[in-house]
Amino acid sequence: MTEFLKQVHSSNDSSQRHWPAWIALGFDHARDKTRMHQMQFYGPLRVQRPFYPEGDTCHVYLLHPPGGLVSGDDLHIQVDCQPQSHALITTPSAGKIYQADSANIQQKQRVDISVDNALCEWLPMETIVFDGAHGLLNTQVNLYGEARFIGMDVFCLGRSHSGLPFEQGIIEQSFNLYHNGTPLLLDRQRLGTKDPLIKALAGYNNCTVSGTLVAFGCADPARQVEQLREAMTVVESERCISITQRLDLILVRYLGNCSEQAQRLLRQCWQIMRPSIIDKPACVPRIWHT
Repeated sequence: MTEFLKQVHSSNDSSQRHWPAWIALGFDHARDKTRMHQMQFYGPLRVQRPFYPEGDTCHVYLLHPPGGLVSGDDLHIQVDCQPQSHALITTPSAGKIYQADSANIQQKQRVDISVDNALCEWLPMETIVFDGAHGLLNTQVNLYGEARFIGMDVFCLGRSHSGLPFEQGIIEQSFNLYHNGTPLLLDRQRLGTKDPLIKALAGYNNCTVSGTLVAFGCADPARQVEQLREAMTVVESERCISITQRLDLILVRYLGNCSEQAQRLLRQCWQIMRPSIIDKPACVPRIWHT
């Protein structure tokens, strides 16, 4: 945190709007359940309290009271899961990246997750990229030993249902996952409104919503992929989901035009995979129903 505060003070001058926020959450296992033994924060990032709907697993709702990022905002989220702990982290509402100011200053969010012989589920709501935004989103997951992980990432370009499409701006996004220092997934994209990838058949094909669900720790990934494909064939006739497996990592990708559909399908895949990866049936966070 000391290094973060140095960066805050060095960049927080009268000539630049800057509202940084930092939170570090630490989880360990004691007395037959997971404890959130650490919560340090600076700026508008909070956790009110942990919940235990499953008895031993710690459910946490990560709050960002401003509700979105404006130019100069810089969020840094750190999650550390120590051996035998099990944390499920979600958010109460969609994140937003608002229109950048006239100087086009970036709006940043970085997430660093470390899972050491533990279990972690990172399941935030979607991120909505407003017209004119200049967003930079980075997520890095480091797994060690017998760690198991399920993570979800959904983002929407513009607000087409409100008649406000993404007509100008840029979004840069990366999702990187390592196991014992070996990269299993290095996913990076940079999209501008004039990028040919948005219209290309091999790219976004004019779709506005993209989603990814990643899972690591399944004993039989190939069989799990077949179960997921069968389930998605039954519930969804539209070709908006792809399911693949590589390097013991299961990847479910959504491409379409509805964030609610993306969340519903990816969460259904999470519910199917959770028993084989986490050794527990799905326990839907109560906040998802509000």
